[in-house]
Amino acid sequence: MDKGWNARHPREGEMTTVQITLPDQLAQEAQRAGLLSPNALEKLLRDQLKAQQAARLFTAMDRMAAVDDPGYMSPEDVAEQIRAMRAEKRASRGA
Repeated sequence: MDKGWNARHPREGEMTTVQITLPDQLAQEAQRAGLLSPNALEKLLRDQLKAQQAARLFTAMDRMAAVDDPGYMSPEDVAEQIRAMRAEKRASRGA
């Protein structure tokens, strides 16, 4: 059964048929290289997904490293920051 892209939660072992359009020369070269077989396409897609996940992780890690660490805050400091933020919100609503 061809579910196209409407499959919401495919179960293990279920397959979706995907049709792609490629320039003739690229399709011929990919076919000769064995890249258009279902197994080869699955491996290419899985590898690309892993690479994108790793790139997102490293991007997030870079963003986290770039944030200035405010250092340790005691519970009293945290409570004071919360009080100040709430007072600022109240003041902005009243203005």
